[in-house]
Amino acid sequence: MPAPLPLTAADLMPLVSKLSPAERARLGALVAACGNPTTDADRYAQTPANPEEFQAQDGEDPLAWDGHGWEEFYAPR
Repeated sequence: MPAPLPLTAADLMPLVSKLSPAERARLGALVAACGNPTTDADRYAQTPANPEEFQAQDGEDPLAWDGHGWEEFYAPR
């Protein structure tokens, strides 16, 4: 399998143009922080997650998800 070609800024622009202004600003802050010798905790403090970031898209509680398909791992020994 050939190695994928490296992406350029021009390749990313169609995706960036779909972001809201707030998300563009957040992306810019994340990009700016990439070159700084800071810790992950410092980067997170600069652009913390928003409350919607961890919500399920359908409004369902993600902690209530079913575990279908795991029955075989609970077979008696």
